[in-house]
Amino acid sequence: MISEIQIDESIKQLFSEISFSRKPEGLYDPLRYMIDGGGKRLRPRLCLTAYALFNDELTDEILQPAAGLEVFHTFTLIHDDIMDKSPLRRGNPTVWTKWGEDGAILSGDVMCIDSYRRIAQAPEDVLGKVLKLFNHTAAQVCEGQQYDMDFEKIEKVPMNQYMMMIGLKTAVLIACAAKMGALIGGASDEDAGNLYRYGYALGLAFQIADDWLDAFGNEKIFGKPIGGDIINNKKCWLTIKATELDEEAMDIAMAMPVETEEQKTAKIKAVKDIYVRLGVDKMAEEEIVRLTDEALQYAESLDLGNVRFEMLKRFADKLIGRKN
Repeated sequence: MISEIQIDESIKQLFSEISFSRKPEGLYDPLRYMIDGGGKRLRPRLCLTAYALFNDELTDEILQPAAGLEVFHTFTLIHDDIMDKSPLRRGNPTVWTKWGEDGAILSGDVMCIDSYRRIAQAPEDVLGKVLKLFNHTAAQVCEGQQYDMDFEKIEKVPMNQYMMMIGLKTAVLIACAAKMGALIGGASDEDAGNLYRYGYALGLAFQIADDWLDAFGNEKIFGKPIGGDIINNKKCWLTIKATELDEEAMDIAMAMPVETEEQKTAKIKAVKDIYVRLGVDKMAEEEIVRLTDEALQYAESLDLGNVRFEMLKRFADKLIGRKN
């Protein structure tokens, strides 16, 4: 059986060997910059974990498609940072701030193309299923990004609409990683489907955890300034839930000016105080646990034995930072 240590070592080696050494440098330097910048690598890790449930050896038939998922995710980050005008990513300057918006757009485009090249290296007997899955997922991610931008123009967004949006923007790619690994690993359609559902529920939990961290996380660990969603009036799980519970207080707090650093700090504190008063921070944590438990129910339905179930449980717990 493939161990988690083997998976970690394979991922380290895989991404250390990825080289965007072609010219012109202005196109490919941002790609190297982003890949070398690290990240959780959770999508390739989940893809390899799902594959390991059904196989005893990691080969190129899974390694390159797994890398393709991370390359695609990185492409979305480059473009997302342009749209959000984010200055930092993982604690470092974003691509558009270093190379300009035009250069960042083009580098993101070539990363998207590279992701398809890698995923197309899946075995021929499942290549059709893999490409159909990835094509559908890639379109959904773009749909989710568009909804996210649309929501910025709407004063109030219902929670069910927000959950739909993060399902498309975040959860489907995590779900795709799980199902792709299973398909390449030879899983049945039923098992591959349950792994997709596992990944989807986990992806929702992951995004809500990210929303929580934006308000209550450690900036050094989080990799970007705390309170960004509050300063930018961005809809997230916490702002939507708090608005449901006390719309008047949230409207006043979210309308606070942010022209100076002192004003930004005051607005972040005011909104966080509302979160704590209403218990929204605790509600978010409870929703994260609920969704993670839902994911683990799908993992249990695979009936692959306790050792393999524990692999999926450890992945879930590590992803959302749960200790037990």
